[in-house]
Amino acid sequence: MNLTFVAIGFFAMLGMMLIGLPIATSMAMVGIVGGLFAYGAPFINSIAPVVWGVHNDNMLTSIPLFVLMGELLLRSGIADRMFGALAAWLGRLPGGLLHTNVGCSALFAATSGSSVATAATVGTVALPSLHKRGYSMQMSLGSIAAGGTLGILIPPSVNMIVYGSLTDTSIGKLFIAGIVPGLLLTGLFMAFIMAHALLTGEGRREAKVPLNERLRLLKDLVPPGVVFLIVMGSLYSGIATTTESAALGVVASLAFAWHSRKLSWALLQNCFVQTAKTSGMILLIITAAFILNLAVSLTGVAEMMTQWVTSFGLSGTQMLFILILFYLLLGMFMDVLSMMVATIPITFPIVVALGIDPVWFGIFIVLMCELGLITPPVGMNLFVVQGIRPDGGSIRDAIVGALPYVFILLGFTILLIAFPAIVTWLPGQM
Repeated sequence: MNLTFVAIGFFAMLGMMLIGLPIATSMAMVGIVGGLFAYGAPFINSIAPVVWGVHNDNMLTSIPLFVLMGELLLRSGIADRMFGALAAWLGRLPGGLLHTNVGCSALFAATSGSSVATAATVGTVALPSLHKRGYSMQMSLGSIAAGGTLGILIPPSVNMIVYGSLTDTSIGKLFIAGIVPGLLLTGLFMAFIMAHALLTGEGRREAKVPLNERLRLLKDLVPPGVVFLIVMGSLYSGIATTTESAALGVVASLAFAWHSRKLSWALLQNCFVQTAKTSGMILLIITAAFILNLAVSLTGVAEMMTQWVTSFGLSGTQMLFILILFYLLLGMFMDVLSMMVATIPITFPIVVALGIDPVWFGIFIVLMCELGLITPPVGMNLFVVQGIRPDGGSIRDAIVGALPYVFILLGFTILLIAFPAIVTWLPGQM
């Protein structure tokens, strides 16, 4: 099988996605057709053990648990109170409540694991208040869309679990590797908001809240903080596996929902149905990805691509810059999860052969996914914030508002390439 057939298969998969076929269907069809072309009917017999092995993996059980954890915290009203508490502390900074958008996104990301859920939650809480107070809608939409991307960088992260399952990389190390970059990126987003407010004079500050009131509101930050500490603490102390730590997080979330007097059968049903929908979609895509991976491994595509790329004599840094451009273009047309599972089987062996750390590359992939979430025309977070804005304006506001954050993400990625220890230092201390 030469590179021509590989290119045909890849673009056929992209074409099927663009015309509206489900992501899982597109990947599975390319994998099955490619496998049949190379091996014939015996390839079909090898699919069943692969699919069984995927769904029999205990690690993937953590995905619905982390999704459920975020749903419980969202629907029990904890996110609303969290926003109010952060507004009291961050509202006095130049840029006012825009800082609260980013800070709330970072804190909710520590319990959600999903960028879309983070953007939707913070946007639902923040946008009506920002509109009423006269904040720039471009800046408001941009800060929420970009802040939402932190949901897949700050652990726990569903995308990191998917990456770890596809590459056999430690989920624990991936989670802890995302903490420092996540905090730094949060700081950079807030620094941009402050600089924009000071340079343009368009920013505003909220009225000062008395210290005793701010201290009283800190109790509303306890639930997400406790859930994060339970999940990460149990994981890194060795008490629990990834799946068990997710289950502990769900129990803690149930306790906080009960304490807030919002726990009911209706709330649980809503959470369970939404969790089933989201988890079913993710697991179906992962199943299709493993079918595609089977075809890739049996046909030797990954080895062939690795040999072809390494024959150019590229350094690891040069390859990463090529991948930045590749993922930037791909993210404009593909959903981030499908982008991950469709490309990792090809790119991962190449970068490992060039000496790049698998954990570091996992964070790199997550950053590329973040770019895809806020770049048009398929930037999911852009559509999420546009769908919940209260004034019914054009999506152009969301696109223009998110554009500076695209450049921040690109610059931050280059910073990680120059100083990889930002990612690898903390996992190295485990």
